[in-house]
Amino acid sequence: MDRRQAIKSMSMSTGAIALLKGNINHAVCRWCYGDIPLEIFAESIAEMGLKGIDLLKPSEWSVANTYGLKCSMATDNIASIEHGFNDINIHKKLQKGYKVLIDQAADAGVEQVIVFSGNTRKLTNEIGLENCAQGLDVLVKQAEKRGVTLVMELLNSKVDHVDYQCDNSSWGVALTKKIGSKNFKLLYDVYHMQIMEGDVIATIRKYHQYYSHYHTGGVPGRYEINDSQELNYPAIMKAIVETGYKGFVAQEFIPTYDDKLAALQEGITICDV
Repeated sequence: MDRRQAIKSMSMSTGAIALLKGNINHAVCRWCYGDIPLEIFAESIAEMGLKGIDLLKPSEWSVANTYGLKCSMATDNIASIEHGFNDINIHKKLQKGYKVLIDQAADAGVEQVIVFSGNTRKLTNEIGLENCAQGLDVLVKQAEKRGVTLVMELLNSKVDHVDYQCDNSSWGVALTKKIGSKNFKLLYDVYHMQIMEGDVIATIRKYHQYYSHYHTGGVPGRYEINDSQELNYPAIMKAIVETGYKGFVAQEFIPTYDDKLAALQEGITICDV
């Protein structure tokens, strides 16, 4: 896709975007659109009215900034879903890498950095939680000083990330309470948590103070969030807004349309409540 094709692709949507209600800070996960060059992608979504791009590495942050976008969730090569903070054998490695990333984020005005629990590898929930708290302690203290929030993502262990430990809200909230810092929060991924625990709206209402970020995705399949799947995204977005949430909601579905930007535009429209 070249620049002309990208602009043509979104031409039907830019007029409608002027009607965005402003209750949701819309963002999108970069990896779902990895075949579109970042500069073209950033320009296109800025025209749509989005405000952020999730899961950019430090070398990519300036591209987002060029088009008035924020990196809404930072990552780097150190981040690993399978090998995370529940493994005490890699704490030093993770701490070394994340110390650099936290400082880079703070210097660039990036407010959130993603972290992962890792796979259980037969660890009990209790030991995994203790290990995560221990490994994150020094990093959370650094994040507090630098004004950065570390955010652990809730992922499903049934379909996409078998054996992942932070796979339900209760475990994630328990870890958040144990760490006890406003600079450590959870990423509530609606797709993943619908698979693991359901009861999405009630869970958001109950635990919203522990969530600092949200992801979307259609269930089943993680495709578009339209009426081809089982979740009622307008109702979910209304519940999020009602909690007073002011952060980002990032689209993280895998587009199946030939025109991927049109799929993204549809998702933004559905979530703009």
